[in-house]
Amino acid sequence: MTSAPTLVLVHGAWHGPWAWRRLVEELADLDVRTVALPSVGPDIAALGDMHTDAEAVRAAVAVVDGPVLVCAHSYGGVPVTEGLAGVPNVVGLVYLCAFQLDIGESLMSAVGGAAPGWWDVHRAEGYVDPLRPFETFYADVRPHTARGAVARLGHQALAALEQPLTRAAWRTVPSTYVVCERDAAIPVVAQEIMADRADRVLRMPTSHSPFLSRPAQLAGILRAELVGAGRVAAIR
Repeated sequence: MTSAPTLVLVHGAWHGPWAWRRLVEELADLDVRTVALPSVGPDIAALGDMHTDAEAVRAAVAVVDGPVLVCAHSYGGVPVTEGLAGVPNVVGLVYLCAFQLDIGESLMSAVGGAAPGWWDVHRAEGYVDPLRPFETFYADVRPHTARGAVARLGHQALAALEQPLTRAAWRTVPSTYVVCERDAAIPVVAQEIMADRADRVLRMPTSHSPFLSRPAQLAGILRAELVGAGRVAAIR
């Protein structure tokens, strides 16, 4: 029997690999790896950008000996789309309420060219913080878990949100879009527009962070995606 592909998880803006802990626990029997994006962190002088994020994603996949399914959350869809174009062992992409953008687009252009009202933009210093993280990210997350997540949020490099894509991995790799129907960070209508680019669309009745509010349900979705990606890998 063919083993499941390795699952690589890529977090979104302001977050880190810590955000995936509950999901990883649900998938303890599988090979699951996480990526730390350089554009997020506590030190604004050390923040990377979208291109360093894309390099980090690409490097994480390159060390895997075998097929890989990548799940990107929110902003994580941007460096995944940029960094994994032409990477031969990537057999599937899952965009979890993520930015599935095309060449020439940036996250900033995708949100209308102006910062949403919940962004606290420090343009001179080159970073952004979220103003209302509880309501925006964790509306359906248990209060104790949400408080712990808010305490761990980092600064987000502004450049990463403004830099346009030069490549689009989903054009050659099968993709699934998971619409989070109660998301206050990325409006559902915007998710559905991006989801038109995916090969398949699924839905979860959650806010922006199903890995914290419904990790078991999300794990079930990813297990099914791994089975499908495994079939793709076998055909190759």
